[in-house]
Amino acid sequence: MRDSSLEILDHTVVRNSGYSSEVGRSDADFGFAFNDSKFSDRLLCIEIVSEPLGFTPDGEGSISLATWDPNRKRRREDITRENAIDIAAGYSDEQSLNHPDHFLNDNGMNNENQDEEESHSPLVTRVKTIHISSPILAAKSIFFYKLFSNGMKESEQHNVNLRINASEEAAFMELLNFIYSNTLTSNSAPALLDVLMAADKFEVSSCMRHCSSLLRNLPMTTESALLYLNLPSSVSMAEAVKPLTDAAKQFLIVRYKDITKSQDEILNLPLSGFKAILSSDNLQVPCEDAIYDFVLKWARIHYPKMEERREILTTRLAKCIRFPYMTCKKLRKVMTCDDFDPKFAQKVVLEALFFKAESESETPDKNPNLPRAYKIRPVKVIGFNLTRQQCIVYVDLKREECVSLVPSGTIYTEVFHLGGKGFILAARVMDQQNLGHCFGLFLATQEKMLGSFAVDYEFGARSKPNEEYVSKYKGTYDFIGARSNAVGCKNLFGIPWNSFIAEESVYFINGVVHLRAQLTIRQSK
Repeated sequence: MRDSSLEILDHTVVRNSGYSSEVGRSDADFGFAFNDSKFSDRLLCIEIVSEPLGFTPDGEGSISLATWDPNRKRRREDITRENAIDIAAGYSDEQSLNHPDHFLNDNGMNNENQDEEESHSPLVTRVKTIHISSPILAAKSIFFYKLFSNGMKESEQHNVNLRINASEEAAFMELLNFIYSNTLTSNSAPALLDVLMAADKFEVSSCMRHCSSLLRNLPMTTESALLYLNLPSSVSMAEAVKPLTDAAKQFLIVRYKDITKSQDEILNLPLSGFKAILSSDNLQVPCEDAIYDFVLKWARIHYPKMEERREILTTRLAKCIRFPYMTCKKLRKVMTCDDFDPKFAQKVVLEALFFKAESESETPDKNPNLPRAYKIRPVKVIGFNLTRQQCIVYVDLKREECVSLVPSGTIYTEVFHLGGKGFILAARVMDQQNLGHCFGLFLATQEKMLGSFAVDYEFGARSKPNEEYVSKYKGTYDFIGARSNAVGCKNLFGIPWNSFIAEESVYFINGVVHLRAQLTIRQSK
């Protein structure tokens, strides 16, 4: 027979899988009733055991700021929920230690097996009793709601036996206090993290949100950020904790924005931190080729065995590499790299080459990975086999990259080839009389070359409202060897800088300016 005091909770939705909602109200303050027999209907008997429950022989199984090792590789089984609690009806004593029979003790062990199992049982060092109100606990905790309403024998007993590790005692008492009062006395990162783990174990999502909020307000360090990213998946993937893990990722992204300045430090980071940094669109690197080399270097350090390295590269790290923005020269090296599975390497290279081969008008926004804030911008080149050597070059610049050009910056593209000759495009801020700063775009040869040749060039950009490419400037230039060769337009858009960079600018589409250069080589006269 279920407790009639729980009838008031019947209208609530209990989570069966995924647990996305919480039972009952979470904002009432019942602190006055905590451990007070006058306002309680049950007695919680907390058995404190001397050794961790469910721990593996190597000692893994808990996380704290004091003991966590950021360089420890997480095993596959670590990805599953640690110390998961399944509160369905009908468990037997033979089930896993992670089941509630291990935490809920009905007057001790089964007498028939007690002598046989005595040497393997954790030692109960003491028992703490707390007067509790089952409706209050059930209103905040899915664990206790199911315990008090499942129709089993323990749901009808006045004394409720609960077994926890000695290391969990302080956190569990804090959790009980929160269930009653919505407040915590803990204010340090280690203590709050312990309460967060306890709140996850006993399914008190309001406490998880509160701990997450308090932890976000504490000073973030590289060590704490890595710790938050390495929480058990049941915790880190919870909606209540997502703001904390997002803040940890953002801290690492900002901290290591320019990987060229902190290479050694980044190479020592664990997988979670390394992936967080590489997920950034604003990572400052020369080009995507550098990211590819950096990922291989990290993998070879942390996974010296070829089989393990191939698996981690294929399943976890390859998605951090934006292959479509790598140079064709580097893509050829991917095909012959032993660190990648040959079939996987062929797949990502072919996809990258198809992306490069398609015109900008065909797939302007289809690539799921945008280019980063490369110091050397990638380009997409479309070549034509006509009587004259001709190509179309596409390059995209984010608004924040354009802003960084002021007052005297320059953005260079990677080298592209036409007629066996290497070229680059360069964007920079130029000063024009009466207009001040303007956006300039230039075509230059990679290096001084022998001989002479002429190039017909036409610069264009996508423009609102139809978002099609519009020609902005064109001309012909004779490139002569043994001299510096560059040509272009000091004010490509014919407007002042502030008009070009403004939010309402017709040249920025979703925060990106799309540039195009059409080039044709012809013989000099």
